[in-house]
Amino acid sequence: MKPRRPYLLRALHEWITDSGETPHVVVDASVEGVVVPRPYVKDGKIVLNVSFNATQVLKLGNDALSFEARFGGASFAVHVPLRAVLGIYSRETGQGMIFPEGDADPDPGDAPKNPPPAAAGAAAGAGAASKAKRPKLQVVK
Repeated sequence: MKPRRPYLLRALHEWITDSGETPHVVVDASVEGVVVPRPYVKDGKIVLNVSFNATQVLKLGNDALSFEARFGGASFAVHVPLRAVLGIYSRETGQGMIFPEGDADPDPGDAPKNPPPAAAGAAAGAGAASKAKRPKLQVVK
């Protein structure tokens, strides 16, 4: 399955914007590939206003968040891989979501039930143990 983070980020951005509020994202600036104005990074993190009024060419893609904005009067092209986005919230109310660690990657629980033939032999021992622990539904009369 595909990662959930890009879809949640887009949905929450739309919800916050439609509510007439200002969406902000919290970014881990130490992640490889993050391009943000370094003077504004505090404790390895930066909070970015991602409203349509504050940005130009805003793209909330499946792999990255990118836009152009002004910082201290100078234009800057921002690029943030989604694995570096820690959360999104409304500036006015604080409502939003902090993403769990590893949520930018596909959920291992969402992996296909039938592994490819090469991996089937290696996973056979582990698969039997995990199937024994799975909860089962029973009809109670």
